[in-house]
Amino acid sequence: CAVKAAQVLSEIAKNEEMKKPCIEADLILTLIPLLESTDQEMLLHAGRAIGRICYDNRDLQEELVKVGVITSLVRILTDYAESEPLVHVDLLALCNLADLDTAKEALSKTKVAEQLVKQLRRAENHERLEVVFEVLQALAENDALKVQLVEAGVQEVLSEILLRLQGSSQAEDTCVVKAASDLIVSLLLGATFISRELKFVKTNARATVSFLSKQETAKAKAPCTLSSLLPNFYGNCVRMVQVGVIHQLLDLLEKHVESGDVSVQHAALSALRNLAIPVVNKVQMLEEGVAERIQALLRSEMPPVQFKLLGTLRMLADGQADAAEILGQDPMLLNRLVQWCDANDHAGVRGEANRLLASILRHNRSQEVVKAIQEAQGVKHLVSMTTSEHVTMQNEALNALAIASAINLETLEESFKESQLVQSLHKLLRDENTSPEVKYNSMGLLCSLLNSGN
Repeated sequence: CAVKAAQVLSEIAKNEEMKKPCIEADLILTLIPLLESTDQEMLLHAGRAIGRICYDNRDLQEELVKVGVITSLVRILTDYAESEPLVHVDLLALCNLADLDTAKEALSKTKVAEQLVKQLRRAENHERLEVVFEVLQALAENDALKVQLVEAGVQEVLSEILLRLQGSSQAEDTCVVKAASDLIVSLLLGATFISRELKFVKTNARATVSFLSKQETAKAKAPCTLSSLLPNFYGNCVRMVQVGVIHQLLDLLEKHVESGDVSVQHAALSALRNLAIPVVNKVQMLEEGVAERIQALLRSEMPPVQFKLLGTLRMLADGQADAAEILGQDPMLLNRLVQWCDANDHAGVRGEANRLLASILRHNRSQEVVKAIQEAQGVKHLVSMTTSEHVTMQNEALNALAIASAINLETLEESFKESQLVQSLHKLLRDENTSPEVKYNSMGLLCSLLNSGN
Protein backbone atom coordinates (compact mmCIF):
# COMPACT_ATOMS: atom_id res chain seq x y z
CA CYS A 1 0.00 0.00 0.00
CA ALA A 2 2.80 2.45 0.92
CA VAL A 3 4.62 1.66 -2.32
CA LYS A 4 1.50 2.40 -4.36
CA ALA A 5 0.93 5.63 -2.43
CA ALA A 6 4.48 6.75 -3.15
CA GLN A 7 4.00 5.90 -6.83
CA VAL A 8 0.80 7.96 -6.97
CA LEU A 9 2.53 10.91 -5.34
CA SER A 10 5.42 10.72 -7.78
CA GLU A 11 2.95 10.87 -10.68
CA ILE A 12 0.94 13.71 -9.11
CA ALA A 13 4.15 15.72 -8.57
CA LYS A 14 4.76 15.75 -12.32
CA ASN A 15 2.02 18.38 -12.52
CA GLU A 16 3.40 21.82 -11.66
CA GLU A 17 0.08 22.94 -10.19
CA MET A 18 0.03 20.00 -7.77
CA LYS A 19 3.40 20.76 -6.19
CA LYS A 20 2.04 23.48 -3.92
CA PRO A 21 -0.68 21.30 -2.34
CA CYS A 22 1.95 18.58 -1.75
CA ILE A 23 4.19 21.09 0.02
CA GLU A 24 1.34 22.51 2.09
CA ALA A 25 0.40 18.99 3.19
CA ASP A 26 3.96 18.43 4.46
CA LEU A 27 4.29 15.36 2.27
CA ILE A 28 8.05 15.83 2.03
CA LEU A 29 8.50 15.07 5.72
CA THR A 30 6.32 11.99 5.25
CA LEU A 31 8.31 10.77 2.26
CA ILE A 32 11.84 11.21 3.63
CA PRO A 33 11.73 8.26 6.09
CA LEU A 34 10.77 6.03 3.14
CA LEU A 35 14.30 6.53 1.76
CA GLU A 36 15.51 4.20 4.53
CA SER A 37 13.50 1.33 3.06
CA THR A 38 15.19 -1.75 1.60
CA ASP A 39 12.42 -2.11 -1.01
CA GLN A 40 13.88 -0.85 -4.31
CA GLU A 41 10.47 0.00 -5.74
CA MET A 42 9.64 2.07 -2.66
CA LEU A 43 12.98 3.89 -2.93
CA LEU A 44 12.38 4.58 -6.61
CA HIS A 45 8.91 6.11 -6.21
CA ALA A 46 9.72 8.00 -2.99
CA GLY A 47 12.87 9.40 -4.57
CA ARG A 48 11.00 10.53 -7.69
CA ALA A 49 8.24 12.15 -5.62
CA ILE A 50 10.69 14.07 -3.42
CA GLY A 51 12.76 15.16 -6.41
CA ARG A 52 9.76 16.42 -8.37
CA ILE A 53 8.17 18.27 -5.45
CA CYS A 54 11.44 19.96 -4.45
CA TYR A 55 12.69 20.74 -7.95
CA ASP A 56 13.73 24.38 -8.29
CA ASN A 57 12.67 25.16 -4.71
CA ARG A 58 15.76 26.23 -2.80
CA ASP A 59 14.07 26.51 0.58
CA LEU A 60 12.74 22.96 0.39
CA GLN A 61 16.11 21.71 -0.83
CA GLU A 62 17.84 23.32 2.13
CA GLU A 63 15.28 21.65 4.39
CA LEU A 64 16.05 18.27 2.80
CA VAL A 65 19.75 18.68 3.57
CA LYS A 66 18.97 19.76 7.11
CA VAL A 67 16.91 16.61 7.86
CA GLY A 68 19.67 14.33 6.54
CA VAL A 69 18.61 13.37 3.02
CA ILE A 70 22.26 13.41 1.84
CA THR A 71 23.12 10.37 3.95
CA SER A 72 20.17 8.47 2.46
CA LEU A 73 21.11 9.39 -1.11
CA VAL A 74 24.71 8.25 -0.68
CA ARG A 75 23.53 5.01 0.95
CA ILE A 76 21.24 4.26 -2.00
CA LEU A 77 24.02 5.02 -4.47
CA THR A 78 26.30 2.64 -2.54
CA ASP A 79 23.88 -0.23 -1.89
CA TYR A 80 22.16 -0.22 -5.29
CA ALA A 81 25.00 0.88 -7.59
CA GLU A 82 23.90 -1.50 -10.35
CA SER A 83 20.20 -0.60 -10.34
CA GLU A 84 19.94 1.74 -13.30
CA PRO A 85 16.53 3.29 -12.39
CA LEU A 86 17.53 3.92 -8.78
CA VAL A 87 20.95 5.31 -9.70
CA HIS A 88 19.33 7.63 -12.24
CA VAL A 89 16.88 9.03 -9.68
CA ASP A 90 19.63 9.31 -7.08
CA LEU A 91 21.99 11.19 -9.42
CA LEU A 92 19.25 13.62 -10.41
CA ALA A 93 18.58 14.31 -6.73
CA LEU A 94 22.28 14.93 -6.08
CA CYS A 95 22.43 17.15 -9.16
CA ASN A 96 19.61 19.31 -7.78
CA LEU A 97 21.20 19.60 -4.34
CA ALA A 98 24.91 19.78 -5.19
CA ASP A 99 24.95 23.55 -5.74
CA LEU A 100 24.04 24.15 -2.09
CA ASP A 101 26.97 24.85 0.21
CA THR A 102 25.21 22.92 2.97
CA ALA A 103 24.88 19.91 0.67
CA LYS A 104 28.57 20.04 -0.27
CA GLU A 105 29.49 20.18 3.40
CA ALA A 106 27.29 17.17 4.16
CA LEU A 107 28.60 15.26 1.14
CA SER A 108 32.22 15.88 2.20
CA LYS A 109 31.51 13.76 5.28
CA THR A 110 30.41 10.76 3.19
CA LYS A 111 31.97 8.37 0.68
CA VAL A 112 30.12 9.98 -2.23
CA ALA A 113 33.35 10.61 -4.21
CA GLU A 114 34.09 6.89 -4.47
CA GLN A 115 30.55 6.14 -5.64
CA LEU A 116 30.50 8.92 -8.22
CA VAL A 117 33.82 7.80 -9.68
CA LYS A 118 32.41 4.28 -9.96
CA GLN A 119 29.34 5.62 -11.75
CA LEU A 120 31.52 7.69 -14.07
CA ARG A 121 33.44 4.55 -14.99
CA ARG A 122 30.24 2.52 -15.46
CA ALA A 123 28.41 5.15 -17.55
CA GLU A 124 27.62 3.76 -20.98
CA ASN A 125 25.62 6.57 -22.54
CA HIS A 126 25.98 10.32 -22.94
CA GLU A 127 22.93 11.11 -20.83
CA ARG A 128 24.38 9.32 -17.80
CA LEU A 129 27.81 10.89 -18.33
CA GLU A 130 26.21 14.34 -18.53
CA VAL A 131 24.43 13.93 -15.18
CA VAL A 132 27.51 12.53 -13.42
CA PHE A 133 29.71 15.31 -14.79
CA GLU A 134 27.20 17.93 -13.64
CA VAL A 135 27.32 16.56 -10.09
CA LEU A 136 31.12 16.27 -10.12
CA GLN A 137 31.55 19.80 -11.46
CA ALA A 138 29.46 21.19 -8.60
CA LEU A 139 31.33 19.14 -6.00
CA ALA A 140 34.72 20.22 -7.40
CA GLU A 141 34.02 23.69 -6.01
CA ASN A 142 34.64 22.28 -2.53
CA ASP A 143 38.30 21.74 -1.55
CA ALA A 144 37.60 18.74 0.69
CA LEU A 145 35.62 17.03 -2.06
CA LYS A 146 38.38 17.78 -4.58
CA VAL A 147 40.79 15.82 -2.43
CA GLN A 148 38.33 12.94 -2.08
CA LEU A 149 37.70 12.79 -5.83
CA VAL A 150 41.42 12.62 -6.64
CA GLU A 151 41.93 9.99 -3.92
CA ALA A 152 39.07 8.02 -5.45
CA GLY A 153 40.92 7.97 -8.79
CA VAL A 154 38.80 10.34 -10.85
CA GLN A 155 41.92 11.26 -12.85
CA GLU A 156 42.32 7.74 -14.25
CA VAL A 157 38.71 7.65 -15.41
CA LEU A 158 38.92 11.11 -17.00
CA SER A 159 42.09 10.10 -18.81
CA GLU A 160 40.39 6.98 -20.17
CA ILE A 161 37.42 9.03 -21.38
CA LEU A 162 39.62 11.63 -23.11
CA LEU A 163 41.72 8.98 -24.85
CA ARG A 164 38.65 7.01 -25.90
CA LEU A 165 36.95 10.01 -27.48
CA GLN A 166 39.98 11.70 -29.04
CA GLY A 167 39.44 12.57 -32.68
CA SER A 168 35.68 12.01 -32.55
CA SER A 169 33.63 14.55 -34.52
CA GLN A 170 30.27 13.61 -32.99
CA ALA A 171 28.58 16.46 -31.18
CA GLU A 172 27.76 14.32 -28.13
CA ASP A 173 31.40 13.21 -27.79
CA THR A 174 32.50 16.83 -28.08
CA CYS A 175 30.28 17.73 -25.11
CA VAL A 176 31.76 14.90 -23.06
CA VAL A 177 35.35 15.94 -23.91
CA LYS A 178 34.59 19.51 -22.87
CA ALA A 179 32.90 18.39 -19.64
CA ALA A 180 35.87 16.18 -18.76
CA SER A 181 38.34 18.96 -19.53
CA ASP A 182 36.37 21.53 -17.56
CA LEU A 183 36.25 19.15 -14.60
CA ILE A 184 40.02 18.65 -14.66
CA VAL A 185 40.53 22.41 -14.73
CA SER A 186 38.15 22.84 -11.78
CA LEU A 187 39.98 20.17 -9.80
CA LEU A 188 43.32 21.84 -10.43
CA LEU A 189 42.26 25.42 -9.74
CA GLY A 190 43.03 26.57 -6.24
CA ALA A 191 44.45 23.18 -5.33
CA THR A 192 46.38 22.98 -2.07
CA PHE A 193 47.15 19.26 -2.18
CA ILE A 194 50.17 19.35 -4.46
CA SER A 195 51.36 15.76 -4.00
CA ARG A 196 48.00 14.43 -5.10
CA GLU A 197 47.88 16.92 -7.95
CA LEU A 198 51.22 15.69 -9.27
CA LYS A 199 49.71 12.24 -9.58
CA PHE A 200 46.66 13.79 -11.23
CA VAL A 201 48.82 15.70 -13.70
CA LYS A 202 51.00 12.72 -14.54
CA THR A 203 47.93 10.68 -15.41
CA ASN A 204 46.34 13.31 -17.66
CA ALA A 205 49.31 14.93 -19.41
CA ARG A 206 49.56 12.44 -22.25
CA ALA A 207 45.80 12.33 -22.69
CA THR A 208 45.73 16.11 -23.01
CA VAL A 209 48.49 16.10 -25.61
CA SER A 210 46.77 13.34 -27.58
CA PHE A 211 43.63 15.31 -28.37
CA LEU A 212 44.82 18.90 -27.98
CA SER A 213 45.61 19.59 -31.64
CA LYS A 214 42.40 17.91 -32.83
CA GLN A 215 40.07 20.40 -31.16
CA GLU A 216 38.06 22.90 -33.16
CA THR A 217 37.24 26.41 -31.99
CA ALA A 218 34.15 25.44 -30.04
CA LYS A 219 35.95 22.89 -27.90
CA ALA A 220 39.56 24.10 -27.83
CA LYS A 221 39.46 26.39 -24.82
CA ALA A 222 39.04 23.82 -22.05
CA PRO A 223 41.86 21.45 -23.07
CA CYS A 224 44.06 24.43 -23.84
CA THR A 225 43.34 25.92 -20.44
CA LEU A 226 44.13 22.53 -18.96
CA SER A 227 47.52 22.62 -20.65
CA SER A 228 48.18 26.05 -19.17
CA LEU A 229 47.46 24.69 -15.68
CA LEU A 230 49.29 21.37 -15.86
CA PRO A 231 52.76 22.90 -16.38
CA ASN A 232 52.49 24.79 -13.09
CA PHE A 233 54.15 21.73 -11.57
CA TYR A 234 57.86 21.81 -12.45
CA GLY A 235 58.47 18.09 -12.99
CA ASN A 236 55.44 17.67 -15.19
CA CYS A 237 56.44 20.79 -17.12
CA VAL A 238 59.43 18.86 -18.48
CA ARG A 239 57.28 15.77 -19.03
CA MET A 240 54.79 17.61 -21.23
CA VAL A 241 57.52 19.00 -23.47
CA GLN A 242 59.00 15.52 -23.77
CA VAL A 243 55.72 14.00 -24.92
CA GLY A 244 55.34 16.65 -27.63
CA VAL A 245 52.86 19.25 -26.46
CA ILE A 246 54.84 22.22 -27.86
CA HIS A 247 54.08 21.78 -31.55
CA GLN A 248 50.45 20.94 -30.88
CA LEU A 249 50.04 24.11 -28.83
CA LEU A 250 51.75 26.13 -31.56
CA ASP A 251 49.57 24.59 -34.28
CA LEU A 252 46.47 25.35 -32.23
CA LEU A 253 47.68 28.90 -31.59
CA GLU A 254 48.37 29.60 -35.27
CA LYS A 255 44.99 28.17 -36.26
CA HIS A 256 43.22 30.60 -33.95
CA VAL A 257 45.31 33.65 -34.86
CA GLU A 258 43.37 33.82 -38.11
CA SER A 259 39.99 33.15 -36.50
CA GLY A 260 40.66 35.77 -33.83
CA ASP A 261 39.60 33.52 -30.94
CA VAL A 262 41.16 35.47 -28.07
CA SER A 263 40.35 32.94 -25.34
CA VAL A 264 42.22 30.13 -27.12
CA GLN A 265 45.20 32.37 -27.95
CA HIS A 266 45.34 33.51 -24.32
CA ALA A 267 45.19 29.95 -22.97
CA ALA A 268 47.79 28.61 -25.42
CA LEU A 269 50.23 31.40 -24.59
CA SER A 270 49.70 30.78 -20.87
CA ALA A 271 50.60 27.15 -21.44
CA LEU A 272 53.73 28.03 -23.45
CA ARG A 273 54.85 30.52 -20.83
CA ASN A 274 54.54 27.96 -18.03
CA LEU A 275 56.30 25.32 -20.11
CA ALA A 276 59.22 27.72 -20.62
CA ILE A 277 60.01 27.94 -16.90
CA PRO A 278 62.57 25.07 -16.66
CA VAL A 279 65.91 25.89 -18.30
CA VAL A 280 65.96 22.56 -20.11
CA ASN A 281 62.62 23.42 -21.70
CA LYS A 282 63.79 26.90 -22.77
CA VAL A 283 66.60 25.37 -24.79
CA GLN A 284 64.35 22.83 -26.48
CA MET A 285 61.62 25.36 -27.18
CA LEU A 286 64.11 27.77 -28.74
CA GLU A 287 65.57 25.02 -30.90
CA GLU A 288 62.07 24.18 -32.09
CA GLY A 289 61.45 27.79 -33.16
CA VAL A 290 58.87 28.79 -30.58
CA ALA A 291 60.07 32.41 -30.39
CA GLU A 292 59.73 32.89 -34.13
CA ARG A 293 56.37 31.15 -34.45
CA ILE A 294 54.55 33.04 -31.70
CA GLN A 295 55.69 36.39 -33.08
CA ALA A 296 52.84 36.09 -35.57
CA LEU A 297 50.75 37.47 -32.72
CA LEU A 298 52.63 40.78 -32.75
CA ARG A 299 49.91 42.24 -34.95
CA SER A 300 47.23 41.44 -32.38
CA GLU A 301 45.30 44.44 -31.07
CA MET A 302 43.84 42.53 -28.12
CA PRO A 303 45.49 43.51 -24.78
CA PRO A 304 45.01 40.06 -23.15
CA VAL A 305 46.86 38.41 -26.05
CA GLN A 306 49.54 41.11 -26.09
CA PHE A 307 50.11 40.69 -22.37
CA LYS A 308 50.48 36.91 -22.56
CA LEU A 309 52.70 37.11 -25.65
CA LEU A 310 55.11 39.47 -23.90
CA GLY A 311 55.21 37.30 -20.79
CA THR A 312 55.92 34.20 -22.87
CA LEU A 313 58.76 35.85 -24.80
CA ARG A 314 60.24 37.18 -21.55
CA MET A 315 60.21 33.72 -20.01
CA LEU A 316 61.95 32.30 -23.09
CA ALA A 317 64.65 34.99 -22.97
CA ASP A 318 65.31 34.58 -19.25
CA GLY A 319 68.92 33.43 -18.89
CA GLN A 320 69.21 32.63 -22.60
CA ALA A 321 71.72 34.78 -24.50
CA ASP A 322 70.83 33.17 -27.83
CA ALA A 323 67.14 33.99 -27.39
CA ALA A 324 67.94 37.55 -26.32
CA GLU A 325 70.07 38.01 -29.42
CA ILE A 326 67.36 36.66 -31.72
CA LEU A 327 64.65 38.84 -30.17
CA GLY A 328 66.93 41.88 -29.87
CA GLN A 329 67.65 41.99 -33.58
CA ASP A 330 64.08 41.63 -34.79
CA PRO A 331 62.99 45.11 -36.04
CA MET A 332 59.29 44.25 -36.08
CA LEU A 333 59.37 43.01 -32.48
CA LEU A 334 61.39 45.98 -31.21
CA ASN A 335 59.13 48.52 -32.93
CA ARG A 336 56.05 46.81 -31.48
CA LEU A 337 57.68 46.71 -28.03
CA VAL A 338 58.37 50.43 -28.12
CA GLN A 339 54.73 51.06 -29.12
CA TRP A 340 53.49 48.95 -26.23
CA CYS A 341 55.83 50.72 -23.81
CA ASP A 342 53.56 53.74 -24.41
CA ALA A 343 50.30 51.77 -23.98
CA ASN A 344 48.68 54.14 -21.49
CA ASP A 345 45.32 52.39 -21.80
CA HIS A 346 46.69 49.07 -20.53
CA ALA A 347 49.18 49.16 -17.65
CA GLY A 348 49.79 45.41 -17.80
CA VAL A 349 50.87 45.47 -21.44
CA ARG A 350 53.02 48.56 -20.83
CA GLY A 351 54.75 46.91 -17.88
CA GLU A 352 55.40 43.63 -19.70
CA ALA A 353 56.75 45.45 -22.77
CA ASN A 354 59.24 47.34 -20.62
CA ARG A 355 60.24 44.18 -18.78
CA LEU A 356 60.82 42.26 -22.01
CA LEU A 357 62.94 45.11 -23.36
CA ALA A 358 65.01 45.05 -20.16
CA SER A 359 65.25 41.27 -20.24
CA ILE A 360 66.63 41.28 -23.80
CA LEU A 361 69.40 43.68 -22.76
CA ARG A 362 70.14 41.91 -19.47
CA HIS A 363 70.67 38.53 -21.10
CA ASN A 364 72.30 39.79 -24.28
CA ARG A 365 76.02 40.02 -25.01
CA SER A 366 75.88 41.53 -28.50
CA GLN A 367 76.71 45.10 -29.52
CA GLU A 368 74.27 44.73 -32.41
CA VAL A 369 71.36 44.19 -30.02
CA VAL A 370 72.27 47.31 -28.02
CA LYS A 371 72.44 49.28 -31.25
CA ALA A 372 69.11 47.89 -32.49
CA ILE A 373 67.30 48.83 -29.28
CA GLN A 374 68.82 52.30 -29.34
CA GLU A 375 67.70 52.79 -32.97
CA ALA A 376 64.19 51.61 -32.08
CA GLN A 377 64.16 54.36 -29.39
CA GLY A 378 63.77 51.85 -26.59
CA VAL A 379 66.43 53.31 -24.28
CA LYS A 380 64.23 56.17 -23.03
CA HIS A 381 61.64 53.65 -21.85
CA LEU A 382 64.24 51.78 -19.83
CA VAL A 383 65.37 55.02 -18.22
CA SER A 384 61.74 55.77 -17.29
CA MET A 385 61.47 52.25 -15.92
CA THR A 386 64.20 53.02 -13.35
CA THR A 387 61.65 55.22 -11.54
CA SER A 388 58.85 52.66 -11.66
CA GLU A 389 56.72 52.17 -8.53
CA HIS A 390 57.71 48.49 -8.62
CA VAL A 391 61.13 47.70 -7.13
CA THR A 392 61.56 44.60 -9.30
CA MET A 393 61.10 46.62 -12.47
CA GLN A 394 63.49 49.31 -11.22
CA ASN A 395 66.23 46.75 -10.62
CA GLU A 396 65.61 45.06 -13.96
CA ALA A 397 65.97 48.37 -15.77
CA LEU A 398 69.09 49.40 -13.84
CA ASN A 399 70.78 46.06 -14.49
CA ALA A 400 69.84 46.15 -18.17
CA LEU A 401 71.27 49.64 -18.62
CA ALA A 402 74.46 48.69 -16.76
CA ILE A 403 75.02 45.64 -19.00
CA ALA A 404 74.19 47.60 -22.15
CA SER A 405 76.63 50.33 -21.09
CA ALA A 406 79.38 47.79 -20.55
CA ILE A 407 78.77 46.31 -24.01
CA ASN A 408 78.36 49.47 -26.08
CA LEU A 409 78.32 52.74 -24.13
CA GLU A 410 79.31 54.84 -27.13
CA THR A 411 76.07 53.94 -28.90
CA LEU A 412 73.98 54.85 -25.87
CA GLU A 413 75.56 58.12 -24.76
CA GLU A 414 73.26 60.43 -26.68
CA SER A 415 70.13 58.56 -25.61
CA PHE A 416 71.27 58.68 -21.97
CA LYS A 417 71.71 62.45 -22.16
CA GLU A 418 68.35 63.03 -23.87
CA SER A 419 66.51 60.87 -21.35
CA GLN A 420 68.38 62.46 -18.39
CA LEU A 421 69.57 59.15 -16.99
CA VAL A 422 72.14 60.69 -14.63
CA GLN A 423 69.53 63.02 -13.13
CA SER A 424 67.19 60.06 -12.58
CA LEU A 425 69.95 58.16 -10.79
CA HIS A 426 70.70 61.14 -8.53
CA LYS A 427 67.02 61.39 -7.66
CA LEU A 428 66.88 57.70 -6.74
CA LEU A 429 69.95 58.03 -4.51
CA ARG A 430 68.57 61.08 -2.70
CA ASP A 431 65.09 59.61 -2.11
CA GLU A 432 64.73 58.13 1.39
CA ASN A 433 62.05 55.74 0.11
CA THR A 434 64.33 54.12 -2.45
CA SER A 435 65.09 50.51 -1.51
CA PRO A 436 68.70 49.56 -0.63
CA GLU A 437 68.95 47.24 -3.64
CA VAL A 438 67.81 49.95 -6.03
CA LYS A 439 70.31 52.38 -4.51
CA TYR A 440 73.08 49.80 -4.85
CA ASN A 441 72.27 49.19 -8.53
CA SER A 442 71.93 52.94 -9.15
CA MET A 443 75.37 53.59 -7.69
CA GLY A 444 76.84 50.78 -9.80
CA LEU A 445 75.41 52.23 -13.00
CA LEU A 446 76.40 55.76 -12.05
CA CYS A 447 80.00 54.71 -11.30
CA SER A 448 80.13 52.93 -14.62
CA LEU A 449 79.03 56.07 -16.44
CA LEU A 450 81.45 58.29 -14.48
CA ASN A 451 84.36 55.96 -15.18
CA SER A 452 83.71 56.26 -18.89
CA GLY A 453 85.10 59.79 -18.76
CA ASN A 454 82.14 61.37 -20.61
